[in-house]
Amino acid sequence: MNLKQIDLKSIDDIREAMIETVTCSKSDIFRISEQCRTDYDSITSELDNIKEVMVKLIDEGNQLEAQVTAARHRLSEVSMNMKTFSEEEVRDAYEKAHQLQMDLSINWQYRKQLLEKREELEHRLVGINDTIERAEQLISQICVVMNYLQSDLKQFGEAFENAKAKQDLGLKIIEAQEEERKRLSREIHDGPAQMLANVIMRSDIVDRVFREKGPDDAFAEIQSFKKMVRSALYEVRRIIYDLRPMALDDLGLVPTLRKYLQTIEEYHNHSKIEFVKIGNEKRLPTKYEVALFRLIQESVQNALKHANACSIKVQLEMTDTDVKVLIKDNGVGFDTNQKKPGSFGMMGMRERVDLLEGDLTVDSKIGKGTAVSIQVPLMN
Repeated sequence: MNLKQIDLKSIDDIREAMIETVTCSKSDIFRISEQCRTDYDSITSELDNIKEVMVKLIDEGNQLEAQVTAARHRLSEVSMNMKTFSEEEVRDAYEKAHQLQMDLSINWQYRKQLLEKREELEHRLVGINDTIERAEQLISQICVVMNYLQSDLKQFGEAFENAKAKQDLGLKIIEAQEEERKRLSREIHDGPAQMLANVIMRSDIVDRVFREKGPDDAFAEIQSFKKMVRSALYEVRRIIYDLRPMALDDLGLVPTLRKYLQTIEEYHNHSKIEFVKIGNEKRLPTKYEVALFRLIQESVQNALKHANACSIKVQLEMTDTDVKVLIKDNGVGFDTNQKKPGSFGMMGMRERVDLLEGDLTVDSKIGKGTAVSIQVPLMN
């Protein structure tokens, strides 16, 4: 088909319909995630109640066992000397022994039911936690799709004349996305997946410890169990945050960028990242906030991963007419005249800046670090 014959209006209509569908899906998944969190808290509270009741039942059971032993001894004494005891005393001894035995049986049965209930709830917690993690991953992926539909594809018509270059870049982006998925798969497998596998094993250990060593040791094991669950949840949220901080939609570029750089600095504790904001802090249209965040994210990641920088400065200046960004590091630097085969990172950054009708310059020398300057005009 001739490129001129393509109806760009129809493409825009399709894009808007896709955005609406994806937005609805994101809302549905978010509601599922929140309901799971509510269920998780409810089940956790119920488990705590069960543990409290179990402690009381164990104490009550110990007392009943002592009372049953004493009652049996009394019944044996009465049975052996029936002539010295009245009929009423014999009957009372028998009835008391029988009632205590019944109470003890009920206590044991109740404890068994609570143990089964606790095991069921712990297994449900594992399933709910898995659902929450899957929902958060899906929401993060949907955000990536939304950003792509709302920003990159929105400039589709203007960039259509460069179809071949766009196609090459698009294919490279897909390859990069696949590499990112592989990286995420490894992170999830080595982190949260391993932790959750350990959680399942520890839940079995808790039950065995309770049966063999008693509630005190079991309670200590449960505390360790809870820390492991929290660690798994923290690791998943860290991975999601690295993909696409949801705060970008709610708080805007500056707060999200400040938090992101702080988080990255904590993960790479060998590097110092300085953030400087100049001018009034204000919200920008979504396409600007997403693009600028991605550009800074790419530059910082390049400085950490490829330049081995230990000091990075990110300066953001906002005015009424434009936004200026400077990302400067003390890394190993590179020769800007040489293009690394198969590397499309800088091409992708230039593509984003071009879509915003801005300018991007890179100043770098081997052994002297790198400075990336970005200037984007704000359209009225």
